[in-house]
Amino acid sequence: MNCLEKRDSLSQNVAQRVKEIAEPYAAELGVEIWDVVFKKEGSDWYLRIFIDKEGGISVDDCVDFTHLITKPLDDADPISQSYTLEVSSPGIERELKADRHFKKYIGARVFLRTIRPVNGVRDFAGVLKAYEDQKITVETDQGETMTFAKKDISFVKLDDFDINDFNK
Repeated sequence: MNCLEKRDSLSQNVAQRVKEIAEPYAAELGVEIWDVVFKKEGSDWYLRIFIDKEGGISVDDCVDFTHLITKPLDDADPISQSYTLEVSSPGIERELKADRHFKKYIGARVFLRTIRPVNGVRDFAGVLKAYEDQKITVETDQGETMTFAKKDISFVKLDDFDINDFNK
């Protein structure tokens, strides 16, 4: 395993452990954990916890969750190195990663990038039509219905729509 693979593995393990610690506290505040990312940028490590709820997240929600989760994270000590904790909303153009994300946003506009080109193209935009068995179906802006294996996609983000349509 090379250094990058070790760092990615460490990041994934830490993110999963932090998510397990954080979920009960998120539920207590009436928010959900959208995603957890543990990432090195330059010489610094960042633990980013993205929270969401129906109607959207406020700055106060982020502050309240930060205060609530800091001590449990310190007590559990899942991270050996020093890091900066950031709590925020996943944003309007949020990345869809978990199965529940894809299922929630069927009918929404998405932008996706494949790992390898498909017919010479890596970037696609359109409407998310279906998600099942780790496959994403999109009706592209060109009117073509395309299905992609989740493992072949670099990322999928919401694209240019009113998030409140899905927070009802």
